[in-house]
Amino acid sequence: MIEIQAYRPEHAQGVVDVILPIQQEEFGIPITLEGQPDLKDIAGFYQKGHGNFWVALDGGKVVGTISLLDIGNAQVALRKMFVAASHRGKEHGTAARLLEGAIAWARAQGVRQIFLGTTDKFLAAHRFYEKNGFRLIEKSTLPPAFPVMVVDSRFYALDC
Repeated sequence: MIEIQAYRPEHAQGVVDVILPIQQEEFGIPITLEGQPDLKDIAGFYQKGHGNFWVALDGGKVVGTISLLDIGNAQVALRKMFVAASHRGKEHGTAARLLEGAIAWARAQGVRQIFLGTTDKFLAAHRFYEKNGFRLIEKSTLPPAFPVMVVDSRFYALDC
């Protein structure tokens, strides 16, 4: 049974163990832990204002992640959405539960819009976000505070 919880420090290594292999091995993105300082201080980076970070747990093991970064103006950036290959697909519902929980939490916090950036390589992610109400937008329409990552080439928005 998959359980969704807000991030706690004891989840730190599990978060890295899920995210890095997906980035590096599945998608061939040359990124390291050192290149992602947010992963070294999740509480300080994400868990403030309208932001938060959640993990999906299976038997206590981290199998998925999602975060919202407060970028001001009742807007957040959806970041670090990753699900281990073993827990993907409708039969598990891990990604859907992570996203639904984050959106519900954002709405309860009074967030007006959620933005995200992704790479052209994450084709399944594109379909997933679109199926869940996100609309494709131009980079030029992002809020000025949105943290565009080097690998981001496709952008989405959701009105809450």
